[in-house]
Amino acid sequence: MEGRVIKIAVYPGSFDPITYGHIDIIERASSVFDKIIVAISQNSEKASLFTEIERIDLIRASTIGYPNVSVDHFRGLLVDYVQEKKAQSIIRGLRAISDFEFEFRMALMNRSLNEDVTTLFLMPHAKFTHVSSSLVREVAKLHGDITSLVPDHVATAIQNKF
Repeated sequence: MEGRVIKIAVYPGSFDPITYGHIDIIERASSVFDKIIVAISQNSEKASLFTEIERIDLIRASTIGYPNVSVDHFRGLLVDYVQEKKAQSIIRGLRAISDFEFEFRMALMNRSLNEDVTTLFLMPHAKFTHVSSSLVREVAKLHGDITSLVPDHVATAIQNKF
C-alpha cells in the first residue's frame, strides 16, 4: 500500500506493575493501530516497586502475543516523545468516571502543546474496571491473591518483592 500512513499510538503509564486491565487496553488498541508503543513514564513523585528495566521485561513478557506492540521508556513531555516516535495518538484507559476529569485535563494540555496529537480513551473490560497497579501492590503486600488481576509471571515477580 504505497503512500499509506502507518498509524502509531503511544500508551504511556508507570505500569508498576502491568495488570490485566492494561493488557486489555493494549489488545483493543492493537486492533486499531498498526503499532502500539507501551511507554513507561518516569514519575518522580511515585516510589516504584519495580525498576524500569524490570517493568520493561514484565510488559514484554505480557504482550508477547501482540507483534505490533513494543515497549520503551521516556523522560520529559509525553507530546515530545509522541512526536519523536512519529505517532499520531495517545491511548489512555478510563476505568471509572473518577478517572475522566484528570485524563480530560491531561488530554487538553497535550492538545494545547501539540495540536497534531490526538488522545483516545479506551475502557477495559468491565471485569477489570476496579483493577489498578496500586491496588494490586497493596493486595500483594497484605498477602492477598492477585492471580486474577495480573499474569502469572507478574504475580510471581510481585510476590518475590514482598
